[in-house]
Amino acid sequence: MPLSQQSAADQERLPLREPAAADLARAAARAAGDLLAPPAPVRLGDVVPAPEQVHPDPAADYLLTPDAVIRVGTEPAALAVAEHLAALLRPATGYPLPVTDTARPEPAGGIALVLADDDTLGPEGYRLDVAPTGVRIAAAGPAGLLHGVQTLRQLLPAAIESRTPVTERWAVPGGSITDRPRFAYRGAMLDVARHFFGVEDVLRVIDHLSRYKLNHLHLHLTDDQGWRIAVDSWPRLATVGGVGEVGDGPGGHYTKADYQRIVAYAAERHITVVPEIDLPGHTNAALVAYPELAAAGIVPTPYTGTEVGFSYVDPASERTYDFVADVLAEVAAMTPGPWLHIGGDEAFKVKGEAYTGFVERAQRIVAGLGKTVVGWHQFAPAGHADGRVLQWWGTDADDPATADAVRRGARLLLSPANHAYLDMKYAPDTPIGHDWAGLIDLRRSYEWNPGAHVTSVPEAAVLGVEAPLWTESVTSLPEVEFMLFPRLPALAELAWSPRTTHDWDRFRDRLAGHGPRWTAAGITFHRSPEVSWPADAPVPAGTAVPAGTPLAIPAQPGPDDAPATAPSA
Repeated sequence: MPLSQQSAADQERLPLREPAAADLARAAARAAGDLLAPPAPVRLGDVVPAPEQVHPDPAADYLLTPDAVIRVGTEPAALAVAEHLAALLRPATGYPLPVTDTARPEPAGGIALVLADDDTLGPEGYRLDVAPTGVRIAAAGPAGLLHGVQTLRQLLPAAIESRTPVTERWAVPGGSITDRPRFAYRGAMLDVARHFFGVEDVLRVIDHLSRYKLNHLHLHLTDDQGWRIAVDSWPRLATVGGVGEVGDGPGGHYTKADYQRIVAYAAERHITVVPEIDLPGHTNAALVAYPELAAAGIVPTPYTGTEVGFSYVDPASERTYDFVADVLAEVAAMTPGPWLHIGGDEAFKVKGEAYTGFVERAQRIVAGLGKTVVGWHQFAPAGHADGRVLQWWGTDADDPATADAVRRGARLLLSPANHAYLDMKYAPDTPIGHDWAGLIDLRRSYEWNPGAHVTSVPEAAVLGVEAPLWTESVTSLPEVEFMLFPRLPALAELAWSPRTTHDWDRFRDRLAGHGPRWTAAGITFHRSPEVSWPADAPVPAGTAVPAGTPLAIPAQPGPDDAPATAPSA
């Protein structure tokens, strides 16, 4: 029976609870701090990608304090997100931030993560509410909770990215955000075939994608210069084909354990790995390992240059299809996501019916493995396979063949080379990169509309956006980051945010505040002259910056990195 309905006598028998002295002291300190402290240094609307709805409340700022607790439901996936949040916030704050599971999580002076029955948010949307009493993030699924966590991370001062404790007032601006993605597929591609990147480098790239709510990592695992994934049934692919890279470096490959570690790390961040085995062209490394896959009269030799279009597996040989079936089966078995990317680009010496026949047979192999086929838009003329996705990388939006494939049921993944290719130079004096698709400064990467980019393709047929980074001239993790930032957040906003929120001037103003965050996190980035970057605080001691790495590569001519004579897909 509620206390209000008990008899007076019963109420008299109840012991009165006096507030503990420590509780009173904390409440008094918080009240005094709220009266004297300035507003939160970050505005609620400063998030990238731009949220769908933002409702600031300047009177409702929340101050994260040393006694804060992260409360979450008992679902294992939600608990994992809560632990991830704690791991993000503990280093800079120095606070313990214990994670407590409870049937009904509420902020109560801390942060609550709640899985809520709300169909309007979809599987990746979230609602974030900030009040003086705490922060509440609600979502229909764990991916939405994680996206809400990344938003909360951006609402704290930039020093939250430090890997060592910082003296800071950890204020979060008050109000509410309701947010969900525009497109289901939002991703980036890393070419590990032209130059090989080890597991730790790939994991760091995954963290960069998660930071900006991207949910797919496409790995270009095979090409003329190197085969980067172990295949038990064809072992020389890795041990022979994996040796070498552009510029005569040592190359390398991922063992199955390496690949599974990448896949698991991505899955913890609700990112799906999309493996690409490029076929029937871009196969010189495979031919070096197994010359019997080449057409009669061809003697393959290792290749470390950047030309394209010269290599291919023999489309008339049954041995080729044994190879394709074996390789795709092993890769599919290691990949829990729905996609298998089979390339299909720049097979200049496999033409007409030989090409379309190969693609159609490869598509059937993928379907037989229970996966959905993805390929570069060159295989648009081939017969349709249920659910197939064409990754469009053209520079001329008037593409009748692709539009026809869409009419036959294909969906498009948008990667226009003159807007989304992250290996293009920012400016003529950018020290690395190419310019065959044009120079892509920050504004050019931002100012296009994926939903209406390809002529005669409606937005309903667009699965999403992907930003590829080819690595003919990119040789190290700092160079990868330099090409990703600041363009990756621009493309993430196009993929996540409603079209009505896209505004160049507002975007660059919001993005400016991320420069100090990247500095604190040890991320190499290009200081685009289009953005008024604030002065950065010194990098805190202990920040994980690769030895000898500048925080921004100077915009001056570098080595003479000649671009490929034909574009890579």
